[in-house]
Amino acid sequence: MKKDIIFAGVGGQGIVSAAAMIVTQVDKLGFQCKQNEVHGMAQRGGSVVCHVRISDGQIYSDIIPKGSADLILATEPMEALRYIEYLSKDGTVITSNRPFKNIDYPDEKDIINSIEKRSNSIVVDANGLVDELKNERVINVAMIGALSKAIGIEGLKDGILKDVEKRFSKKGEAVVQLNHKAFEFGEAAVQ
Repeated sequence: MKKDIIFAGVGGQGIVSAAAMIVTQVDKLGFQCKQNEVHGMAQRGGSVVCHVRISDGQIYSDIIPKGSADLILATEPMEALRYIEYLSKDGTVITSNRPFKNIDYPDEKDIINSIEKRSNSIVVDANGLVDELKNERVINVAMIGALSKAIGIEGLKDGILKDVEKRFSKKGEAVVQLNHKAFEFGEAAVQ
């Protein structure tokens, strides 16, 4: 088993935390994994990308070559397109439909249409999630839910949900449950 995953978004969307959560849980399940991250101008809303490689065998590099990623997970649709050249021809792109408009943003529908032209694309309705849960900060957990299901590693979901409980328990049970709902929302987007 081998999975090469590009995590993409902008500063403040929890990309590095999402990648670290996956790496931590996959490591606990006995897989080899490597993570590489580039922050750029993240503190100013700039692009953030993490390369995560998971395997049941040896991994020699933490960088994913262009054209070979199995998955792209993007918390923002334009960032999905920015890194699409990393995706293999059979790879899957999973993106939120909620843009982060800190620049003169292209037409959102055109971006989503470009992503959906790929045979393997999953667009998570983050706009609907935010409307339902009244909290934008849970989008990255919803995206982790979608990714967890797409990866399909037994035990990964349980490990992530325990991690969510641990991370958010100091903020109260309501916050933990909010993040569990977000996880399930993202998971439901993957067929």
